[in-house]
Parts: sequence; structure tokens; C-alpha cells
Amino acid sequence: MSTRKITTWHDAGLIDAATRDRLLAYEAAHARPLALWAVFGIGALAIGLGLVSVIAANWEDIPGQLRLAVHLALIVGALAALFLREQQLAEKSPWAVEALLFVTAALGLTFFGHLGQVYQTSSPLWKPLAVWLTLFAPLLLLMGRSWPAALAVLGGAVWTAWEYMDATIGYDAVRDPGVGLLMWLAFVTALPVLFAPLGAWLRGHSARPDFWRRLEQLALAYAVAGASLATVVASTGEFGNGGLTREWASMAVSGAAAVLAGVGVMLARPGISGRMAGAIIAGAGLAILLAYGADDATVPAAALFMALWAGIAAAALAASWRGVFQLAVAVIALRLIILSFELAADLLTSGFGLILSGVMILGVAWIAVRVSKRFAPREEPEA
Repeated sequence: MSTRKITTWHDAGLIDAATRDRLLAYEAAHARPLALWAVFGIGALAIGLGLVSVIAANWEDIPGQLRLAVHLALIVGALAALFLREQQLAEKSPWAVEALLFVTAALGLTFFGHLGQVYQTSSPLWKPLAVWLTLFAPLLLLMGRSWPAALAVLGGAVWTAWEYMDATIGYDAVRDPGVGLLMWLAFVTALPVLFAPLGAWLRGHSARPDFWRRLEQLALAYAVAGASLATVVASTGEFGNGGLTREWASMAVSGAAAVLAGVGVMLARPGISGRMAGAIIAGAGLAILLAYGADDATVPAAALFMALWAGIAAAALAASWRGVFQLAVAVIALRLIILSFELAADLLTSGFGLILSGVMILGVAWIAVRVSKRFAPREEPEA
């Protein structure tokens, strides 16, 4: 907060002289020399880049076993610092622990790539990712406190699951999978959603509720993204290529997993926030189940997409999540605009069609802004 703003508040009569003096004293005691820290940061970055450049220039001349030994020593040193000095580091700065934790996980992930480079081994990417997830996800879950650690856990799980699916039925793999394989792959790719009920339950049973809240939110975002993608794919008519039985069975597994995860969140957090978060996840599962029925139907698929996000907006309104409500309104408006282009593709070749589309875009944007301002909750408590 700038001293000029504090003085302006005093001059406007919003605060008295004593409050002004206390605020000025507090700001002076907690001032951060950002310019000086920026200089230090630039210097540290230059040194780090220099070291990387020196190592990269002589990479082939350094024995592989020596490089691996140094890499492993860095991981061991970081782990030792976390387990032996976590309390002292947390007292000085919780972000120091979080940064060290994230760097340790990153070192562990790159170690497998380094190992393959030294010994010229090759394997599907999901295998080293799965090993890394097995070894480092427990560490992140036990010590993580903020977004980086939560994102590393969920992102690693999602990455591993989709790489496994790609290696199984992607290029150079099985071309015509059966029902059982498709259902198994759908289950694997849906597993990250189950972090939502886990995070919801541990929010009230852990000393790190912020971390579990963020993990729950990321799992919710994954479920909503998957359901939105399913409706978009349905509008292109891609689901019917594999046959009703196989495609529907795999989507049923994904949708059922999301519905169960949503119910789990509701049970773990029975308050209004937990019920609305669980309803969003369960709604995403229902949208996945219904997406197949809207295959190759532009308007029904778009309607399903907008119904999903309308439900999200309603849940956000009930839980007073202002940002989520505004996001939902914006997404619905954007889908309406895209739908207009899909339905008026032939008119867009003429100037008249472009004018109509432009007017409609402006109208939808204006309505979205009005709806967001009028109905958005005033406050946004923690979800």
C-alpha cells in the first residue's frame, strides 16, 4: 500500500490522524525494497544461466555416471533439507519450503529423463511418469501447502493417465480396442477426479487445509474441463465412429466416476460450499453421460455445454463464488458466439452475414456483462 494512498484517505476524512500514523508506521516497518530484490534476482538468474551454459557446453565431456551422481546427490540433499530443516525454513518463510519441495519433485522428474539419456534406454513416457508419481506424490501430499505442489500432484496424475491411454490405443498401438480395454482406459483417465473427495475430506482433518482445498479445486476443474470437451467433441460427430456399445460403455465409466466423486465431496463437506462443489462435479459426470446422445447434433451439443455451465453459474450463485459465476457467464456467452458461427457458416461468406455476426457478438457480450454485474455475488468466500 502506498503512503500516498494513505494520505489521500486521511485527507478525504476516511481515517483519522492516529490511524494514518499507525498505517504509515506499519508500511515503513514491512516495506519491501522491490527494486533491490529485483537486482538480486537478476544477478542470481545470470549466475544460474551461466552455470547451465557452462554445463551444456561441456555436457558430452562429463561422464554420464558423474552427472547422474550429482543429480542424485541434489535430490538427496533437497530431501534431507526438507525432512531435517522444514520447521526452521517454515518459520522464516513458508514459501521457502514450498519452493524447495517443488524443486525436489522437479529434480526427481528430470532424473528419469537423464537416466534414459545416459544409458540410451527408451520406454513409453507413462512408465517413468508413473514411477515418479509413485515416489514423489506422497512427498507432495505430505508436505505441500499451496498451488505448485497441488498442481504437481494432479498434473502428474493427469499426464500419466493420458500418456498411458495414448501409448495403449494411439499411434503404433492397438487400432481396434475392445469394450473392456476402452472401459479400463476411461477409468484410468477418470482417476484424477477422485482427488476431489480426498481433498474435501482432508480439508477438515489436516493442518494444511489450504493445500487440500486447492487439490479439490483442481480436480473439480479437471472434471469440468473433461465434460466441456466431451460436449465439444459431440458437436463434431466423433463419438459414433467406434460403435454405440464401446463408446457408450467408456463414457459411462468416466461419467459414473465423476458422479461418484461429486457425491463424495458432498458427503465430505456437507456445508453449502461442499454441496455446490460436489454438485458441479456430479453435473460434469452427467454431462459426459449425455454427450454421446448429442453426437453429431450441433444445437443439442451446444445446449448441453451451456446447461453444464449454467449449472456451474447457479452453484456459484448459491455459494457466493463471484469469480466462478462471472467465468460461467463469460463461457456461456462465448459458446453462444461460436454457435452462431456454426449455424451461419454459409452466411458468413457475405458481408451481410459478417455484419449480423458482429452485431450478435456485441449483443451477447453486452448481455453477459449486465448479467454478471446484476446477479454476481457480492463476496467470494473460500470455496
